[in-house]
Amino acid sequence: MSLASIAMPVTEASVAPSLTEWMQAHQAGFEVCAQACLAAEDREPLRLREAMRYAVLNGGKRIRPLLVYAAGEFASAPEGALNPIALAVEFVHAYSLVHDDLPCMDDDVLRRGKPTVHVAFDEATAMLTGDALQAEAFRVLAAATVEPAVGVALIRELAQASGIGGMCGGQAIDLAAVGRTMSAAELETMHRMKTGALLRASVAMGAMAGHVSAAERDALGRYADAIGLAFQIVDDLLDAVSTSAELGKTAGKDSRQSKPTYVSVLGVDATRRWAERLRSEAHDCLAGLGAEAQTRALRLHQLADLIVHRRS
Repeated sequence: MSLASIAMPVTEASVAPSLTEWMQAHQAGFEVCAQACLAAEDREPLRLREAMRYAVLNGGKRIRPLLVYAAGEFASAPEGALNPIALAVEFVHAYSLVHDDLPCMDDDVLRRGKPTVHVAFDEATAMLTGDALQAEAFRVLAAATVEPAVGVALIRELAQASGIGGMCGGQAIDLAAVGRTMSAAELETMHRMKTGALLRASVAMGAMAGHVSAAERDALGRYADAIGLAFQIVDDLLDAVSTSAELGKTAGKDSRQSKPTYVSVLGVDATRRWAERLRSEAHDCLAGLGAEAQTRALRLHQLADLIVHRRS
């Protein structure tokens, strides 16, 4: 079964599904794609295959794939072209979590409500799991059913978002910042790289699979910048005010590890206000495109609200 052949359930055009229904349909479709891509095979390396499935399947909110699908919907992209893109961004995200949890990084034991990969398996297997998922992301992306020039652009976008100028670079800054004070501006730079870059790429790549005008592309970029930063601000807030059971991962870890966060720099109330400002900014970016575009942008608007108002 090819990824392009997996389609989401169709709803009558006259009755738009709720956000919950839309999310559940796309999350379920994504799981089918991921199961197919990471299918259990009775051949070596069995343990690594099992660890990769453990790291990806049946867990997480799938925010990045949902942003791919929402941006693709805005750009009228074919569903089949979006499935490999959604897989690629989530594989990169999953690999980053596996590596972040290692003892040499954040040394965490809980992720998505279950033991982290290095705890459930071992450190070497966890390292290889992240490495293999990163490679798998680009293998899947290279097979996307898009024009060759678009395929190259997709690969370039994901590489830039996950490399030294994006996620990995931001993580390096984060590790170097432990125990020292950072300004709000320095914190913003770090998190636009560490977290925001892949979220921004998810929106950009979903749109690349369809057709958008220059003005729409610019608006989507500004929207993605706003929600990318808002996501990390809310993460910092939730780490400070929620429990491990609520989050599915270790709460209060940033404070115990003396990591600079928006809460430590600005305080809880100011952090909440900043997240709300970014949510409004994201809406404004799309609202400026006109009435017709708002129908196509419905899920992007709703996901901006979800990202800021989520509880985990």
